[in-house]
Amino acid sequence: MKIGLLGGTFNPIHTGHLILAQECWSQLVLDKVIFVPAFMPPHKQMEKDVSAADRLNMLRMALEEDDRFEISTYEVDKEGVSYSIDTVRYMKKKYPDGDIFFLTGADSAESLSMWKEIEALLEESTFVIASRPGWGDNSPYEKKIKRIIIPSIEISSSDIRQRIGQRSPIDYLTPRQVVRYIRNKGLYR
Repeated sequence: MKIGLLGGTFNPIHTGHLILAQECWSQLVLDKVIFVPAFMPPHKQMEKDVSAADRLNMLRMALEEDDRFEISTYEVDKEGVSYSIDTVRYMKKKYPDGDIFFLTGADSAESLSMWKEIEALLEESTFVIASRPGWGDNSPYEKKIKRIIIPSIEISSSDIRQRIGQRSPIDYLTPRQVVRYIRNKGLYR
């Protein structure tokens, strides 16, 4: 079984995350992609008004009708800072016969040297960077990375949060159910 792991804060989940997951699933011929929301990422500040439960609820809404995708609550359940190597090791135990593909976006390629046990992570999983056209091979770990090209789409969670703060529309940047959830809960204001 070929399993893709897509970690992130998903704060909020957006169309770019979904396109990345779909393209990895298709191009790598994965059996499934497991989204792994971080409770607390090691290199990011989290919005104080959005709980891990809110982020998990939005993720569930975005993925509810797509059987290619699943959610693991491993990092949310254990709380604390989340490290990718720990999650990969957990998934290898959970799926002992599975091939683990660690999926990430091109923006991660330049900061890999800061990741906990990056050499072990590169050895214990197939490390996949989904690049958009125009992103170079900037990583010192280039020989241990598999790259795939995905459609270029300029959407980020931080841009969505900023648009909400400016009272600009976010429709079509994230799934409709997620937009409703954000509005109903008054998130990111």
